[in-house]
Amino acid sequence: MSCQTLDELKQQIPLLDYLQAHDWQPTRQLSRGRLMGLCPLHCDHKPSFLVDPSKSLFYCYGCGRGGDVIRFVQDYRHVEFLPAVALLYQWRGLAPLMQAAADFYRMQLHRHGEAVEYLQQRGLRSPELIEHMRIGYAHSGGLRSWLMQLGHPLQALHQSGLVTAVGYDAYRHRLVFPLQDNLYGRSISASAPPHRFLPGSKGGLYAWEQVRRYPEVILVEGLFDYAVLWQAGFYNVTCAMGSHLNAHQYGQLCDCPRTVYLAFDADTNGSGEQAAQALACRLRQRRVQVRRIALPEGHDPNSFFVQGGNARQFQSLLEAAQP
Repeated sequence: MSCQTLDELKQQIPLLDYLQAHDWQPTRQLSRGRLMGLCPLHCDHKPSFLVDPSKSLFYCYGCGRGGDVIRFVQDYRHVEFLPAVALLYQWRGLAPLMQAAADFYRMQLHRHGEAVEYLQQRGLRSPELIEHMRIGYAHSGGLRSWLMQLGHPLQALHQSGLVTAVGYDAYRHRLVFPLQDNLYGRSISASAPPHRFLPGSKGGLYAWEQVRRYPEVILVEGLFDYAVLWQAGFYNVTCAMGSHLNAHQYGQLCDCPRTVYLAFDADTNGSGEQAAQALACRLRQRRVQVRRIALPEGHDPNSFFVQGGNARQFQSLLEAAQP
């Protein structure tokens, strides 16, 4: 890659824009427009992360890392130089498109009673929760024309996976949850596969920038598990969107000493317990404290609350969690 090509990429993606898109917020402003905040790269309790928007550079006085937006992606995503550049090219093209799609789906949610009814059946009743998770709904179409009216070319819609090769919206009759680098669609119909992501990585741990400051973190498998716990006041909860973590998610859990409570599904076939045991072993190798929450057999956190469990009872499970 030529230096000119890299310089053009960095000009197209200002460091501050990328940081704010990943939920970083400054805590104070310094002279000459520089900003200081908590470092996204390590467990920072005192603001040590300096950003100079005019130069598009960062430096952390805590962990000693610094550089441009490419270096930040390398450290944040735990990848080498060329994969970091590829991720930035992908993000540059997809970020505005994904945001527009998520906004469209959010507008549709309360227009369709079946979507709201499904949320209530799954125990998601709080308007604050729905706003916090930016939940939307894909009914039976309309996204393609909406995005093209906003100026997004059809080719980009195909490449993102939002529109199929034959021109139909990829998500239909699905609740839609925006993720860091993707959109997750949960079918509300028993006739369709329940889980669907767009092509590409599912991204990091859900809402990680809001959670990583806690010394104790609750990790669950699914977004509905996350939702009922957050709704019940457990704001230190995050979600892997599955029982197997990708390298980025694993690196996030290990970025500083903390205690991780694994609240995986108590499947009758034992698959959730096996996944929790395997992850616990890996985390302990990185000196992360791990506790496994024993849910009643056949339950996950979502069904635990839907079938009558409450915050006090779940707190008791937390306190009884075993290494």
